[in-house]
Amino acid sequence: MGSRSLIVIPTYNEVENLRPLVEAIFPQVPESVDLLIVDDGSPDGTGALADLLVHERPGRVYVLHREKKMGLGTAYVAGFGWGMKKPEYANLIEMDADFSHHPTYLPRMLETLAQADVAIGSRYVEGGGTKNWGIGRKILSRGGSIYSRTILGASIRDFTGGFNGWRRAVLEAVDYPSLRSDGYSFQIELKYRAFLRGFRIQEFPILFEDRKIGHSKMNRRIVLEALKRVWQFRAARARFQGLQARS
Repeated sequence: MGSRSLIVIPTYNEVENLRPLVEAIFPQVPESVDLLIVDDGSPDGTGALADLLVHERPGRVYVLHREKKMGLGTAYVAGFGWGMKKPEYANLIEMDADFSHHPTYLPRMLETLAQADVAIGSRYVEGGGTKNWGIGRKILSRGGSIYSRTILGASIRDFTGGFNGWRRAVLEAVDYPSLRSDGYSFQIELKYRAFLRGFRIQEFPILFEDRKIGHSKMNRRIVLEALKRVWQFRAARARFQGLQARS
């Protein structure tokens, strides 16, 4: 098994954030960490900028171009698929492109992955939190994690957060290509599958700051859809446990 890590960053109209983010990431990580940008045909030139960054940092930055906007969940599945084809990657890390997941937390992410199978940058453990959020968004986000934790019977504090690290073995075991969720529900389903299979999940605190440039892709509809899907995930747990009992 390899010893490198791959950060997967989906982008759509992030041309103002992408270069500063890439320049902020590399001072925080060792040379064993690479970066994959998954761009969904951004009309603002993000894809062309990603190509330039690949040229400027050969062997460290890569780009996967998709023809159109197809959703966060499928972008991560595509990025995971790209990384899993390369045996040198032992870990794959999810990260937003808008600085809401600040690069200064990457050393802690890598340290946690050295001890656990799944690392979660958590807003809802001691020392974590959010900044520049309205009360409505706070209620939706924290409430969504509490709701998911209660319905699914899992002790994960930040079910909906998107700053997560996965060992290769976890992604292989959870059958990530079969994931069909998006947004919050993608994060919930992926973490829940890892929980059901008994992997070691460890959370560490982060301060999540709302983006300063561009517009958030998350909205109330995506959040409410995720809360509906939690019950589908719970039904899948019953099927999974039944298969285990018969095996």
